[in-house]
Amino acid sequence: MGKRIRADWELYLLLLPTLIYFLVFHYGPMYGIQLAFKDFRAVDGIWGSPWAGARHFLRLFNSYQFPQLVRNTLGLSLYALVGQFPVPIILAILLNHVPSLRFKRIVQTTIYAPHFISTVVLVGLLFVFLSPRSGMINVGLGLLGRPPVFFMADPRWFPHLYVFSGVWQSSGWSSIIYLAALSSVDPGLYEAAEIDGATTLQKIVHVDIPTMLPTAVILLIIRFGQIMSIGFEQVFLMQTASNIGASEIIATYVYKVGIVNAQFSFATAVGLFNAVINLILIIIVNRVARAVSSTGLW
Repeated sequence: MGKRIRADWELYLLLLPTLIYFLVFHYGPMYGIQLAFKDFRAVDGIWGSPWAGARHFLRLFNSYQFPQLVRNTLGLSLYALVGQFPVPIILAILLNHVPSLRFKRIVQTTIYAPHFISTVVLVGLLFVFLSPRSGMINVGLGLLGRPPVFFMADPRWFPHLYVFSGVWQSSGWSSIIYLAALSSVDPGLYEAAEIDGATTLQKIVHVDIPTMLPTAVILLIIRFGQIMSIGFEQVFLMQTASNIGASEIIATYVYKVGIVNAQFSFATAVGLFNAVINLILIIIVNRVARAVSSTGLW
């Protein structure tokens, strides 16, 4: 290894910032995992705090909020997976078959733009557009003689608003990776398919989808590995006192008990439980993917 490093030291030097980043921001903080098994006291520090065993985990499992947290987190994650994952694939296929290059570029620019809107602005737009008094949705309902709908206060609307606002914001940008996969297709395959009389749908089924399948499987495995770590920021910003029954997830709960209430050990235990579930899920899904499609992360 020493000889290889000396021979290609420039390449290893380029890799060094990434290694430092992961060591400092990903592996270094793992030192604090032991807080989950201790009664942390700031005056004693992490090492000096007394051990608590599995008491914080038992507190979590026995909490009346635990079933609701798991149900909301899993429900919202699975709904987001089903609602958001196929859309970039469909967009990439449609854009790949647009004959006009100018029109294709205009559409790409339009659907990529929402990605650069911050989550704070996105949630602000939701509150403005869905306001029961001045929001354009409720104004339109009023013109039709319908009573206003309190979208942001009704827990039944929360999952739909979260998922489909995410579709609008991220689908265009997420389609880039599938377009990159389609760009590797030999144009001769399309020409041969046309000579054989294949329709556009048949070219999609027999050329486009098999080309994108390995990429889609890898992204699906990664997505399943994050299924218990659904985005904190948007959920937290969309929370109101009325919809908290549907919007309280593990990430927001950790913030409230850990940062707001300073229960650091308990919050660490909740976060560790979350991470372990994600690890188990990604291992299971990877094995299933390897068995079904021979494609996996490892």
